Parts: sequence; C-alpha cells; structure tokens
Amino acid sequence: MSSSYYSQNNHGPFEIFDAGDFDLESGGKLRGLKLAYATFGTLNADKSNTILFPTWYSGTSKILELAYVGPGRALDPDKYFIILVNQIGNGLSSSPSNTPAPFNAAAFPEISIGDDVRAQHRLVTNHFGIERLALVLGGSMGAQQSFEWAVRYPDAVARVAPIAGTARETAHNRLLVQTFIEAITGDPAFDGGWYAEGAVHRGLRAHARAFAASGFSQKLFNTRGWAGLGFTTPEDFVAGFVENHFLPQDPNNLLLLARKWRNGDASRHTGGDLAAALGAIKAKTAIIAIDEDVFFPPDDIEAEQKLIPGAALKRVSSIWGHLALFGVDPAWNAAVDSILSHLLATPA
Repeated sequence: MSSSYYSQNNHGPFEIFDAGDFDLESGGKLRGLKLAYATFGTLNADKSNTILFPTWYSGTSKILELAYVGPGRALDPDKYFIILVNQIGNGLSSSPSNTPAPFNAAAFPEISIGDDVRAQHRLVTNHFGIERLALVLGGSMGAQQSFEWAVRYPDAVARVAPIAGTARETAHNRLLVQTFIEAITGDPAFDGGWYAEGAVHRGLRAHARAFAASGFSQKLFNTRGWAGLGFTTPEDFVAGFVENHFLPQDPNNLLLLARKWRNGDASRHTGGDLAAALGAIKAKTAIIAIDEDVFFPPDDIEAEQKLIPGAALKRVSSIWGHLALFGVDPAWNAAVDSILSHLLATPA
C-alpha cells in the first residue's frame, strides 16, 4: 500500500535533491535529507522568474501540478520556472515510511515548518543558484510555509500568496488537528507507530471522516454538491473520495505532517510577538481566504492580514470549503488564478 503509493508512477515525475545532513529546530538531525521536487518551465537568464510552491497536508507535487499548473493558468510554465517542493514527511521527501532503520517509522525525528523552509532554501540557493523568488505560495500547510519564507527570508521573497492558512495556528485549529492525530493513534493496531503495513486502516478511516466533516462545507453535503463527481450518497462520497485519498498513505507520515501543522507558529522568530513577525514581511502580499473554510476561517486570516504592511485580503467562495484547494471547483480555480495573475503582474 504505502510503499507503492509514494511512487514515481503515482506522483511523478519528481527529482530528488540530496540536502545532506540537516540539523533540526528540535535539536535532532536528519542524516542525508532528501527533498523531492518537480519543476516546470525554464529559468530565465537573471533567475527572476521562479515560483516556489510547497505541498500541503497529505499533498504531493503531482497533486499541486494537476490543480494549479498549466499554459494559460496563473502558474504558466511558458512564463515562469515553477518549483513544486514536497515537504519533509509527505512520503516523497524524507519521511518515516522511506527512511532506513533505525531512524524509520516512529523513530523518525520531530520536524517543524521552519525545518521545511530552511531545507527548501538550501534547494533554491545551493542547487538552483536562485537568491530571490518571484512568488512563494501555498495552500493550508503550504500557506504556513509561505508565511515562514516571508518572515524568515524577507529579502528573498518578492511576492507571497498564502492560501487558506495562517502564520500561527489558533487554539481551535490546534484542537481540530489533534482530533485527526487521535483518530489514527487511537486505532489499537497503531502499536506506538510500529504497525504492519495496512493494519491501521480503521484509524485512517476515522481520520478521513473527521477530516471530511470539517474540510468541506455543510452546504456541499446538504445540496449534494459532490454528485457531479459521480458519487451517489454522502457515504459513497466520503468513502470514495476522502477515505480513498487517505487509506493508501502511511500513518506515521500523516502524523508527522499533522504535528507540524498543529505546532506552526511564525511568531517564534520574535519571541511570540506575531505582529512583529508579520510586520517584518517585505513581500507584496495577497492572502486568499475561502469563505466557507472551517479549518482556517476568514476572520482568523483577516486578523493576520492586518498585521502585514500593505497586504491584501482576497476572499473567494466555494461550497467545497477548505478542500477547494484540490482544484475541484472550476469557479474557485478561476478566481484564484485571477488573484495570482494580478499579484505576479505587480512590481515588487
């Protein structure tokens, strides 16, 4: 299951950058850190046309490509050099599921959003020789990484577009993510993270249902908004769409990502002062919120947007809620493309 899921056949083509031994914010170390990434388009002569797009929770570079990249889109490979980078722990980059013993599975070290961004900075600067990015964007956990980029490396980010995410997780969001974690770890087969492959399917199913209950809007269920995808009942939709997405994935990978999500906080750079952290951002900033988002409600996003100099808040509606990020709503896709195109056309 998980071993074949995280493959070139399913999520490629992707390349591997060997980032070397990597010291972690937790005090631990990743030996021989590997970052999986995919690129589209051509880097121009002065290396000024690069877009960096990190993955979200359970996402891969292939999922981002299918949802956001293409000719005529805002992320047009005929205009830009686009790097889709897989965050640590997503199964393609170094993860509990693909690391050799003794540091595999439950022994894989704790990772932070800051670790991801420092590793990505090594990829961008050491491998590609790029000092300034035209745009950093990302959805959900990708938004967390986008904020971290803009706060940690303010001179390296010309524009930033966090989508459906915050720089510091709210108490409600942390509680929500904790329910996802406990759904997986509560399965008796989890065995402290030393399970047999496929054994934690009940925990993954419970996790998927908790995710579905808050990831989509009430209106999607109440109006049978999923029927256009060929599903017949709410049960059919949740099993066929959400459980089908999570069941092939490795539980330890998902837990690593969820804990990163839960603990995300860009204000640690300023002693917990979020206003100081976000106030130091120099990038042209467009923050996109989804009106129906339960994970990251627009009010929470707006509270942070007001702390960023010159930042614009763009609200887009979709009955798909937070999971509009997957590109299932054509109207939402078009609206986001328009926002990103305008941002990319803005001098920075």
